[in-house]
Amino acid sequence: MCGPVTAGAAQAEQVQVMASGLDHPWSLSFLPAGDVLVTERAGRLWRLGTGGQKRAIAGVPAVRLASQGGLFDVVLHPKFADNGLIYLSYAAGEKGANFTRVTRARLDGDRLVEAKLIFQVSPAKDTPVHFGGRMAFLPDGSLVLTTGDGFDYREQAQRLQSGLGKIMRMADDGRPLAGNPFANERGGKAGAQPHIWSYGHRNPQGLAVDPANGHLWAHEHGPQGGDELNLIQKGGNYGWPVATKGLDYSGATISPFQTYPGMIDGRAVWVPSIAPSGLAVYRGALWPAWAGDLIVGALVNKEVRRLDVDADGRVVRQERIFPSIKARIRDVRVAPDGAVWLTTDEDAGKVLRVTP
Repeated sequence: MCGPVTAGAAQAEQVQVMASGLDHPWSLSFLPAGDVLVTERAGRLWRLGTGGQKRAIAGVPAVRLASQGGLFDVVLHPKFADNGLIYLSYAAGEKGANFTRVTRARLDGDRLVEAKLIFQVSPAKDTPVHFGGRMAFLPDGSLVLTTGDGFDYREQAQRLQSGLGKIMRMADDGRPLAGNPFANERGGKAGAQPHIWSYGHRNPQGLAVDPANGHLWAHEHGPQGGDELNLIQKGGNYGWPVATKGLDYSGATISPFQTYPGMIDGRAVWVPSIAPSGLAVYRGALWPAWAGDLIVGALVNKEVRRLDVDADGRVVRQERIFPSIKARIRDVRVAPDGAVWLTTDEDAGKVLRVTP
């Protein structure tokens, strides 16, 4: 737990609608010249211009649109200004065999070219939920990806032979990296997947790197209760489903353990669930008092929260911010100018820009 939730100091945030009428906008990314890329879960990628215009990007890979499946994250290569590369995560496959994929492509004007599938989660699953799909680049230039447990396959989150319920780390072309904790076990007795960076996750819907210290933060949905915020460690086991503070949707106990030796407890746990989605580390100029704090969106609670993080990475308190916004929040990003951008998870979703 991370203590009581306060309403936050009185402040008059300004909320600007940057785009509207989007079909469940899932993610966004800032281009160097000021335009913004936005994904729709339905499988469309848009470029929002600085003047408010919206243009479709051609060449997006086909996605499997079903339940929670569709087009997920968009991130830029760290050297995008030189190579123009972007990365898309999305659901693919068929009803009885689907998975999370990552495709890399070069953005050429309003078109993706030289698209290449660089990673696919295995094994396939037959459920249309719990895909994970968040991505981020670490300071060393490696790409990390969250994967969900597929809902009906929660035990797979503990199996190193499975890609479900993990955070994966790879080179910018999808190759596993020698520094990964289980890379040397592939083909051996353990047969571990070499991309695994951490495991024991349920459905991570937030992923962010602190540019000041390199810390990798992730949060994930619990069942009924037990949403977690985690500070990710190389090779760490985050407990699911052996240790959880949540209950099954039937009300049954999932595990007798809320914590377990050798497994890492969350830095914050939400009971009841807030359904966290979208995560950003604030290192901007507009709210200097928030430096190093985490901004979290909530789907169920329809709100945005700030988690006050101390120098040791402990969450000392949390508060609701931006009280005028009451919507299912899917993504949270901090723009280069320090503004907080949000996407709302709705049939006619919005992209919002928030400033003091």
